[in-house]
Amino acid sequence: MTLLREDCRRSRKGKKMAHPLKVFIYHHNITAKLYYYIRNFRRDCRNWMSDRRFAKWYYHKNTGRTLNLQNPSNFDEKIWYLKLYDREPLKVKCSDKLTVREYVKECGLEEILNEVVGVYDRFQDIEFQKLPDRFFIKCTHTSGCNVIYDAARPFDYDYYRHEFDYWMKRDYYWGSREWNYRGLKPKIICERVLTDKKGNLPMDYKFFCFAGRVVILSLDIGVAELSGEHAVSYCRNIYDRDFKLLPVKESRENSPEPVRAPEHYEKMVEYAEILSRPFRHCRVDLYNLDGKIYFGELTFHHGGGCNNFQPEEFAAKLGSYIDISGLKSGK
Repeated sequence: MTLLREDCRRSRKGKKMAHPLKVFIYHHNITAKLYYYIRNFRRDCRNWMSDRRFAKWYYHKNTGRTLNLQNPSNFDEKIWYLKLYDREPLKVKCSDKLTVREYVKECGLEEILNEVVGVYDRFQDIEFQKLPDRFFIKCTHTSGCNVIYDAARPFDYDYYRHEFDYWMKRDYYWGSREWNYRGLKPKIICERVLTDKKGNLPMDYKFFCFAGRVVILSLDIGVAELSGEHAVSYCRNIYDRDFKLLPVKESRENSPEPVRAPEHYEKMVEYAEILSRPFRHCRVDLYNLDGKIYFGELTFHHGGGCNNFQPEEFAAKLGSYIDISGLKSGK
């Protein structure tokens, strides 16, 4: 498994590192606040747009294609339609990394939850001296804002304090108008770091479920750096529900070596279908460490609705599984 992950990273020039200028900025409170202002302006300068207008602009900016909301058919178009018009209240609860744990328990799957070692309102409140020597730090109201604290490795406290301070003041909704994130109360959650018997971070098993049924699996290999941040380059394989590799790519290259189905894979499919049952479409992220299954998160708008499935016919096929009947498309 270690060799496989290394193969997946060969195209990378190096580990994902913060830009030196950003590190310098974050080590000075005045420049950090100025940087906050610039980042906020860049993200908020189009907040005046309606969600529908923003959807068309954002989709074209990121894909070069025109978004069809009058008669959506492919996967991305229907994802945007769900963003705009599917107001299932349970999505809000399940988008928060803290309250989604309650939902998992309600589904009778408490045993797949990772251990939480602390919950805080601010990064400055984290009691490093009282927590384990190694743990994950995550924002509960966003995606991708996370890092691993490891007492045995250098940790740039000032850098991450400012980075988390920025995200704790952001409403993630404004990024790509995922309404289910709007107004979520920001928290910082600290969890146990999951590793296998060899000390490797887990692969991400992302189950695409439609009306409570797993149709495909997207397997991300080598997605996490040792720091806990997303890798610059990693592999992604697409499988059917029976773990048969499909001749499909989505934004990433396939792994150079075959990957076998993990132990208790059938249980993972079962759990994904239980968790996704109330939703028209839902991506259920799970981990499998030496046969032990863990819950990752629920995602309702994969890739923000700006994906690149190849061949394109596959995106059309995937879109056919999303039922948008009955959703109101008025104001």
